[in-house]
Amino acid sequence: MLDMGQPVKILELAKELIRFQGLEPDRDIPIVFTGTRPGEKLYEELLTAEEGTDATSHQRVFVARIKTTSAQGQVELALKHLHQATIDGGRKMIISTLQTLIPTYRPFEGDPSKQLE
Repeated sequence: MLDMGQPVKILELAKELIRFQGLEPDRDIPIVFTGTRPGEKLYEELLTAEEGTDATSHQRVFVARIKTTSAQGQVELALKHLHQATIDGGRKMIISTLQTLIPTYRPFEGDPSKQLE
């Protein structure tokens, strides 16, 4: 993993790019806030809380410490549970199973046809 430095606000990046072209933000080029889209992340988690990093010989390069498990067996069992939910229970059971398997999962609320727009 790389130490990427301090976060940069997208708004400031947009303004700098507009100025770089010799233009004035919000006068020559409007900046429009569209809001979040379904499934869009507000922040990126590179590691879970249980994981971490180890230093390397380079000050800004790290090695991810991944929690070791019997991943293949867990994935196979999870898929078996999910498959059974699709056979037995329909949407509610599928969502419940996904939430059990992936605690951070939140289903899309709204018109499914709008989800990928």
